[in-house]
Amino acid sequence: MKRFIVEDSFWDLFPGASLGVVVAQGMKTPDEVPAQDAEEISALLAQANIKAQAHLENPTLSANAPVRVWREAYQKFKTKRGARCSIENLLKRVLKDNPVGSISPSVDIYNAMSLTYALPLGGEDIDTFQGDLRLTITAGGDAFIPLGEHAEEDPTLPGELCYVDEIGAVCRCWNWRDGVRTALTDTTRNAFLIVECVDPERIDACQAATNELTALVERYLGANILVSTLVTSENREVVIEP
Repeated sequence: MKRFIVEDSFWDLFPGASLGVVVAQGMKTPDEVPAQDAEEISALLAQANIKAQAHLENPTLSANAPVRVWREAYQKFKTKRGARCSIENLLKRVLKDNPVGSISPSVDIYNAMSLTYALPLGGEDIDTFQGDLRLTITAGGDAFIPLGEHAEEDPTLPGELCYVDEIGAVCRCWNWRDGVRTALTDTTRNAFLIVECVDPERIDACQAATNELTALVERYLGANILVSTLVTSENREVVIEP
């Protein structure tokens, strides 16, 4: 049995946070997604780039609420220099008229939800997890090779908030950078998907994003949804693999 556990060290910093968890089993790989469905996913992402503009009321990126709240959150734990929340990176592209483009059906779906709701979303290959997945303040030294860079170890820092399993880090600085070991690939069948909300006033948006993500993954990727729930301070863990 594998569990997702959000530890006390997280809730001590962010007691009003909410995390939408979706576990999708038996997803279609990109080559198995029908052409018509792939086109609809691409259109969904294109529309989400437009919808994201509604969250950008100020031409200064950091002055917009969805970015500002995460800048403040990142000041509460140790981070890599220059690390930014994933939603900031997406909204920055929208602000610069450089729309977020297609990567793969699964990634496109969660990026579309991220842009639509101005919340960070991410995904990992659940079959790569060793033991439980934990969101915690780490003592540092967790093994990690960042996705999209040269294959060099870049272990976690003491006091860093990150997702870890028994053998290393899964995602650094909460939602800044995924690792090579656990990232979604074109062969991923079983995925752990996460919606992250640090603002307690936006829990309804977190729930709505989780619900829509669930429906889209089921509809377009043919997945069996094992879990679709919110993790909060009142409900701090969930079984993600029986």
